Formats: sequence, C-alpha cells, structure tokens
Amino acid sequence: MRLIFWVSTLTIVYVYAGYPLLLTIWARVRSRRSAPEAACASEMRRSAPPTISIVIAARNEAARLPARIENLLALAYPADRREIIVVSDGSSDDTAAVLAQFPAVRAIATPAGGKAAALNLAVAHASGDILVFADARQMFAPEALQALVAPFADASIGGVTGELVLDCEASDIAGRRSGGERRRTEGTRREATDHGGDRRISADRRGQITSTIGDGVSLYWRYEKRLRRLESAIGSTLGATGAIYALRRTLYQPLPDDAILDDVLTPMRAVLAGHRVVVTDRAIAFDQAAIDADTERRRKVRTLAGNVQILGIEPRLLVPFVNPVWLQYMSHKVGRLIVPYCFLALFAASVTLAAEHFVYAVALAAQCGLYLLGGYGAWLDFVSRPAAEPTSEPMTLADSGAGRLPARADKRIANA
Repeated sequence: MRLIFWVSTLTIVYVYAGYPLLLTIWARVRSRRSAPEAACASEMRRSAPPTISIVIAARNEAARLPARIENLLALAYPADRREIIVVSDGSSDDTAAVLAQFPAVRAIATPAGGKAAALNLAVAHASGDILVFADARQMFAPEALQALVAPFADASIGGVTGELVLDCEASDIAGRRSGGERRRTEGTRREATDHGGDRRISADRRGQITSTIGDGVSLYWRYEKRLRRLESAIGSTLGATGAIYALRRTLYQPLPDDAILDDVLTPMRAVLAGHRVVVTDRAIAFDQAAIDADTERRRKVRTLAGNVQILGIEPRLLVPFVNPVWLQYMSHKVGRLIVPYCFLALFAASVTLAAEHFVYAVALAAQCGLYLLGGYGAWLDFVSRPAAEPTSEPMTLADSGAGRLPARADKRIANA
C-alpha cells in the first residue's frame, strides 16, 4: 500500500506540477533556430499570401451562420486568396436558405454523418494551400487569418493553432490589441449579438457573464494554454484549439467517421509526419465559458473519450522513437487519462495507512477536505443555475459535441 500511495502521489504531482515545471525549464534552455513569428509575417507580406480554404461543418446552424459568415468575410485577408466552404450535415432547419444568401460561400449539403465525415467532405472540395478549421459558434478577431497563416512561412511547420478567449478571460487580452482592433472587434461582437442565439444567455441584457463556473473554467483554461505555448516553444504542441486552427492541405488525412477529437487527431498526424504544430496567440477566436458544471462535465467526458479513441486510431503515438513528442504526449495526454485512477488508488491507500503514520493521516484528511469542497462547489453551481427555458430547437453539431449553445462574447471582451 505504501508503494501505491507514493506512486499515485508522484504521478498526480508530476502531471499537474512537475510536467509544467519541466516544460518551463526546457523552453528556457532550448533555443530553436526557426525564424520568429514576426520574421515569418514579414516574409509573408513580401510575397503573395497562400490560398486558404476555411471549412465549417454545420448542422441546424441557421441562427448562427449569418453573423459567422459575415465575420469571416470581413476578416483582413485578400478575398481572391480565400474560399469559405460550409458543409450542412443533415440540417433540418433553414441552413440551406441562409447559405444561399452568401454567393461567396460554397455550400455543400450531405445526409447526417457526423462532424468528421463533414470535414472530410469539405476538405475534398477545398483548393487552398492552407486549411483553416472553424466552427459556426465562435467569432474571429479581425487579424486572425493573417496571424494564423503567417507561421507557415517556416517550411517545418505543418499546423498552427490560434487562441480561444473565453468571456471570463476578458482582462487577458486587454492591452494586447490596438484601439482600432478593439473597435473592429466590438463591431463584430455587436453584429453577432444581433443574429439570434441562446435564449437563456441573452436574457442577461447587461452583457454580464452568466456562467456559474466561469472563474474555475478561466483558471483551468489559462493553465492549459500555458502548457500549449511551452510545448510549442520546445517543438510542437499536442493538438489544436478546435475553434481556430490551420493545417497544410497536403498533410490532411481523412478522419474516421466516428472520430471525436479532430482537433487533436489531425494535428498529431502532422507531427507524426515530421512537421511541427505551433501556437500563435495573435490569432484569436471568442467564445463563452460553459454555462454550468454539467455542460463542462459533458465537454470533459467527450475530451477524455476522444483521447482514448485516438490511442486506438494512432497507436504509433505510444512509440517513443516514432512519436517526436512522445514525452510530452505521455505526460500531457496519457497522464490525464491515468490521474483519475491515481486519485482512487491514493484514497484507498490513505485509508489503509492512516493509522500507521501521521503523513498518511494528513493526506487522507486533505483528500476528504478537497472532495468536500468539490461537493460544496457542485451544490453552489446547482442552486445558482438559471431556469432553463423549454425549447424545440433542433440539435446542432456544437450541442452534440461540447454541449454549448451560440456564443456571444461578453461586452467586456469587446471593450478590452
């Protein structure tokens, strides 16, 4: 039991504290010779920018698509170097009629087959050198496409992921954007607000954050983005932000129809092919935090299930000399899958050993206190939830995936 106690403890500490510390030291010691992002952007400006294909898989997104497409059309990127492809995956609402209002958009209708199948179909019709993956829910900052494409001037880079900024992180981007960018983004967000959306969220007309778990989600998301930046600095990050990422079209491999996490599987396949996937925090997409703990729980369950599935699809990721980022993958992705079992083992070992030594007794008391606080937080979330209004709206891909409804960033983001 002592061995179980200490192995479980060390595993948990390593995954959540030791690994970030290792990355921090590694990033400071290792100096990459690749051109910095500013140099890549300068080189990109001196030549014609690459052609890009923005692909969106949508199901029953008629309420969101007008604002989303207008947002994409207004982004700073040459219109003759850009195409937008939207695959309507078995939509039963007015999605087709909405798309028909935008001649610049290539609309493809297909029977419902899931997001992965819809993305495969979209990519098959894409002609751009760079694929930009986006969702119907979020909005991009005005310079997002330029920032997302700039790193591809480095031939070693196969994919680029941008930054997703949640409404509860408004202060994080204050000062990072010019006044002009803030005004343009404010217009984008106001326009999005005018095009329908989640009734439960829009009831707060003062634009205040309505999530009951915003602070916790914000803290975790900042931690996660810090890890991704460090991983990018030492070589390659281990996935992408599904709302905003790009890939060289030549590196795209068709996804299994039942793939859950395209934004992890697709970038990792690029890494296995010998390319880097890097992070740029200048390419920004906006979204809202999960409305409550149940919504966040569904998202996390989906993420964990997707990571397990990827190990079955690409077992090469577990082979040290095949996966260039094996240590990072085992620490970040596989470690997260192991940690829940370590907590169970740690609790059982603490109960058994508590009478032997005060260290084990203190560990047991600390765990009991932690779980009680977690239960209290869950109770607070439950009693703080707004009453859900009945709705007959059809399910969308976003709802079936992350369990989220249309996003409209908090006014504090727009004014940051």
